[in-house]
Amino acid sequence: MQLRFDVRRSPSLPNDVALRLMRLAGKRLTRDGVLVITAQRHRTQERNRADARERLVELIQEAAVPPTPRRATRPTKASKVRRLESKKHRAHIKGHRSGKPSLD
Repeated sequence: MQLRFDVRRSPSLPNDVALRLMRLAGKRLTRDGVLVITAQRHRTQERNRADARERLVELIQEAAVPPTPRRATRPTKASKVRRLESKKHRAHIKGHRSGKPSLD
């Protein structure tokens, strides 16, 4: 059972929601902007239809909520120190491999 929903030409979806829905759809979206949901979980066609509709509604609800913008953060001083210490440690280990004297 396949459910087809034309995302591009749907008058009921706002433009930003339609764009997010197309991004969420991934491989389920055709070149024409039609979302294809395949439902084969249940034995009856009725239950498969209902399942496909529920999944379409869930996708639209997920697309309706705009993503929260990323808040830029900085690494803590302690994490910078840990990173540099681990780099020094790896460099020390690798320096011993070549047989050349390391700069301790």
